[in-house]
Amino acid sequence: MDAKIALKRLTNRATSTFEEAGAARKRLTDALAFQGAQLDGLMDAVLVAEGKAKPWMQLLNRIDRHGVREGLAKQREECLELLLHYGLSMSTSMVRNASQLAEQDGLRRFLDATDTIEIDEDAAPTETPAPELEPAVIGGLRTAVRQQVQVLEAIRGNGVKVHAAGKVTVEDGSAPRLVMVEFAISKGWAQMSNTGPASEGQPVTLTPAGEAILTN
Repeated sequence: MDAKIALKRLTNRATSTFEEAGAARKRLTDALAFQGAQLDGLMDAVLVAEGKAKPWMQLLNRIDRHGVREGLAKQREECLELLLHYGLSMSTSMVRNASQLAEQDGLRRFLDATDTIEIDEDAAPTETPAPELEPAVIGGLRTAVRQQVQVLEAIRGNGVKVHAAGKVTVEDGSAPRLVMVEFAISKGWAQMSNTGPASEGQPVTLTPAGEAILTN
């Protein structure tokens, strides 16, 4: 297949996954405006959509550096290696487990979608234009990011603890929702200590990645 044709097909497929992830985030953001809204299904949808979009975003970055043919080959190799190294161990956090399963599913979907694509030699790396999202999707993403930053700020400054019954308490300020705290943990932005008694609550702290988000 000609590299230009392959690039167009891959970019179109990638763009559709980005828009799907943006729409899932917007639905979650809209629901967060209502107290008592059921968020479990919406959180699952975000995790699944992000899992699907992640390898495609990585692919476009690789194509930008290495060209279409080599970029696709490198991305497929990495996805296959990640799948082979995924263990069967499960976390005590249902959100973390769901995130891991969604990422595995995204890797499999990517490998299936690109399995039959054979690309001719490309002479040089090709610039890939950034996909354009609808304004409503962009707005939803920005709002979702603000919500997540607020949760990270609460974890850093409010003394957040998660109790066995699923209750979140703080030493100061307002308590974030449990589902948002678990989401931050599943993304590697925060971590929960299991050293203290469960009856007193497990402290939640930021990881270096979470600190970096608030610093930037």
